Amino acid sequence: MFIASLDVADATLSSLKKPIGYLGSALIENANVETMTQLIRETGSTLYWARANTVEEAVSLWDAGVYKIVLPLANLQDLQQECSGVAAERIVVEASVAQLSNLPAVGDAVSAVIINTSINEALSNDILHDFAQQFAKNLLKTGGVRQTIVQVDNASDITLDTIAKLQSRSLDVIIPASRLTTAWETEKDKINIGEAFLATATTDRSDGLFTTMVVDERKTALGLVYSSKQSVSESIRLGQGVYQSRKHGLWYKGATSGATQSLKHIAFDCDGDALLFVVEQHGAGFCHFNTRTCFGADTGLGALQRTLQSRKESAPEGSYTARLFNDADLLRAKIMEEAEELCDAKDKEEVAWEAADLIYFALTKCVSHGVTLEDIEANLDKKARKVTRRPGNAKPKWSEPKKEASQPAPAPAPAAAPAPAASSNGKIEMMKYSLNEISEQKRADLLLRPIIDSQEIIGRVTPIMKDVRERGDAAVLDFTAKFDRVQLSTPTIKAPFPESMMQLDPATKAAIDQAYENIYKFHDAQMDRETLVVETMPGVVCSRFARPIEKVGLYVPGGTAVLPSTTLMLGIPAKVAGCSEIVIASPPRSDGTAVPEVVYVAHKVGATHIVLAGGAQAVAAMAYGTQTVPKVDKICGPGNQYVTAAKMVAQNDTSCLVSIDMPAGPSEVLVIADKTCNPAYVASDLLSQAEHGVDSQVVLLAVDLSDELLAKIEDQIHTQAMALPRVDIVRQSIPKSYTLKVKTMEEAVKFSNDYAPEHLILHLDDAPDLVPHINNAGSIFVGHYSPESMGDYASGTNHTLPTYGYSRMYSGVNTLTFVKHITSQQLTADGLNRLGDTVMRLAEVEGLEAHRNAVAIRVADIRKTA
Repeated sequence: MFIASLDVADATLSSLKKPIGYLGSALIENANVETMTQLIRETGSTLYWARANTVEEAVSLWDAGVYKIVLPLANLQDLQQECSGVAAERIVVEASVAQLSNLPAVGDAVSAVIINTSINEALSNDILHDFAQQFAKNLLKTGGVRQTIVQVDNASDITLDTIAKLQSRSLDVIIPASRLTTAWETEKDKINIGEAFLATATTDRSDGLFTTMVVDERKTALGLVYSSKQSVSESIRLGQGVYQSRKHGLWYKGATSGATQSLKHIAFDCDGDALLFVVEQHGAGFCHFNTRTCFGADTGLGALQRTLQSRKESAPEGSYTARLFNDADLLRAKIMEEAEELCDAKDKEEVAWEAADLIYFALTKCVSHGVTLEDIEANLDKKARKVTRRPGNAKPKWSEPKKEASQPAPAPAPAAAPAPAASSNGKIEMMKYSLNEISEQKRADLLLRPIIDSQEIIGRVTPIMKDVRERGDAAVLDFTAKFDRVQLSTPTIKAPFPESMMQLDPATKAAIDQAYENIYKFHDAQMDRETLVVETMPGVVCSRFARPIEKVGLYVPGGTAVLPSTTLMLGIPAKVAGCSEIVIASPPRSDGTAVPEVVYVAHKVGATHIVLAGGAQAVAAMAYGTQTVPKVDKICGPGNQYVTAAKMVAQNDTSCLVSIDMPAGPSEVLVIADKTCNPAYVASDLLSQAEHGVDSQVVLLAVDLSDELLAKIEDQIHTQAMALPRVDIVRQSIPKSYTLKVKTMEEAVKFSNDYAPEHLILHLDDAPDLVPHINNAGSIFVGHYSPESMGDYASGTNHTLPTYGYSRMYSGVNTLTFVKHITSQQLTADGLNRLGDTVMRLAEVEGLEAHRNAVAIRVADIRKTA
């Protein structure tokens, strides 16, 4: 391998500071404490080497964060006498070939030796070769190989070939930064950094690619990819994650998804046949499933940090975490309290419990000041570089002896509310408020939903849609391979659908058929089949009649759930409306086939095509049309934030000419319950919504409930949640939700109408009497025996409903969603004569003479013959 040497005093080399920093080890020339402190701060690397001529200079550079100090061989004895505690891994000596015989005596005291020589001698001197081999076998006590490095007298002699040949003789080489470049097309006498880095790497792959493990700054594995010489060179040039796709060539991570990576460090494994990329991951995560890693969800401190960072941006006003971020005194008190409890803990379990509490509050303090775990670890690494140590005594106020038991102890800090992640006893519970105890501002805050950065998401989906528009099926197939990891030969299945694709067990088929009948019956009754005819005045007849939207696209989400219910809710009203072309898009299963339940429903509703795709690419295929997917006139259906953003992009693209059903946000429910409610029923309805996703919105309006009854509901929430397979989702959504205690039903109705929920459930004996007072809701579930699940599946109403407060102005999907209305008018000569003067006068007022004239010439003829 090679080690770059960088002269920090040479301004012409400043552009190479970061690229060289990615490689880790680098020898810094003309270094002092100030320049090293600045360089470490600028690049984030603490693996630098620097030269020193005296012990004092060495110590000052170590304390500034330098990893290894390079000393002349003659100065090593002085250093050993004055700094006997410094580990060998921190020391490098520099010698000549003539001093080789003296080096074995100091071998245990150093981690590397730099030999000043020439390329020819380095490649031919067997004594040097033998020394390097033996030196490498003498492993460091702290682990690792000792290096022999040559610094040649003519750096222009160094080539990629000589780097590899030197490696075969157990020798590394120093290359001045003046000979290095980040350009792939290198100029004369320059060496590309990426190629130099890989000059000693090995791979047994026939395609020449290198297996690459990608990790974050805390060494959590994000995913496994492949690298080439060019992709490594691009990563170093751009300072971001660039890899080599075996199918598509250079892969600039996050170019389409927005989940980019900032490069921090690259390295080999121990035998040089695999690479390690250390990156800072941005966006949703590394995986195309929108998880941070390809190996599932994050856990531990990393997950806690990301939760706190998210809460800092959008924690509900009044939530415990929001209090901690906004009340420095409360946060300080909690840190002090938990530190004391950790100090007093006795056994292993208690120490672990109290340490977790302290870490939670300490990390909250860090996040509030923009400090990350990576910043903390970088500081630990930097402090570990120091060789001078403080005495380590505690400050006097902490080292005073404990007071005698007879002396009164200070009053404990006030107890705080449970953190949103979970209460101290692990109970899954909602936040609680009382309407008569909160301000008007707080009430207004409770009506808000979390802010969604739609512009960022639109920025991610727009390139995907552009690609589908330009390349059609090929782009859809590529995105399906990338995001769903399914290789398809065609994205579209045309009707009639084969029987083999819809094989269902009898019970499932019967359930779908029953739901179909109820949903069809209700939506058929909504159809506007009569022509409205009104004679507005004698001789003037106006009419309005419905016509189906000819081509509609129905988006049915996939992912973690099979959703034949959504296919029913969208397909049946489209069929009733008489749409001539129904295109259903839904992601394929892992084996590349369509979900049988979805195919069966598609068959029943008369769908013409099934598109095996999800996400923005599916929306784009239906909006723009491809070689096999018909272009549609309207797109309906729920989906995640990327699907919603794609629908909005399509609707706003005038060249696309497509409409959508409604905007959408996270699913939500509001429950109004009085003293007649069944606590188990209430809890089950809240949980049925909370399990949709971590961002689900769940609200309980408790109308004059006793503390005892409210406690029963809370107990039921925890008990039922713990039995759910999606309890991990509920653990995140329920603590972000809240109960609002109100005194009167009028207060509850007012709050509900202001909130405008997607689902409204009335747990009241006189629930039907309240319905006339509800002005804003997507769908209402009336009484104790009307759970939301009935509307979701089979009662007959539609479950595709407006969320995020949009029920103030939008209806849920219904039969009229799939029709448009045309108006007509027919006037007799008498009607035109009666109304003509009015129209001509209004046209004159507006200055539209052609409009006036179109009436005037007719009226003149009528009146001439009268």
